[in-house]
Amino acid sequence: MRKAHSQANQSRQPAGLGLPIPVVVGLALLGVPRVVLHDLGVIQEGTAANGALVFVPPLIWILVAVLARVPKPFLTMLATGAVYGAFLVIVHQVLWTTSFGGNPPTLGGNLEDLDPTMQNIVLRVFSVPTGLITGVVVGALSGTVAWGVRAAVRRSSVNSSTR
Repeated sequence: MRKAHSQANQSRQPAGLGLPIPVVVGLALLGVPRVVLHDLGVIQEGTAANGALVFVPPLIWILVAVLARVPKPFLTMLATGAVYGAFLVIVHQVLWTTSFGGNPPTLGGNLEDLDPTMQNIVLRVFSVPTGLITGVVVGALSGTVAWGVRAAVRRSSVNSSTR
């Protein structure tokens, strides 16, 4: 019975992540409200509300990684960031037309004469890596901070126990 229970946990918690997949997805979802509100024009860059929605989710990611004592915080946060990047891409694609107020960007130079539908496809396809990279970078930065905090906490507890 115990073996079956541990196998079920392993299927929900990939080796090395230190958190179940639903938790990683849930953490990534914390960043989605800012993307939606920004794409809908409800919040603007440079405002306190936008700043909170930009920085609070990764801070929560870091806090969870440290408090849960995940074995590899960098990897865990990188995975969380990758999932966040996927959500970023999905939201941007769904809200593309609304985000640009019905006036989506167009290509210039040699491609400005390309059919507008083809221009839209090209721009949408090329926007995908940007969202994914953004998510991975946020995850990597969060993972670096979580790793540093965890190392500092570990070092502090070792120093206090040797006194």
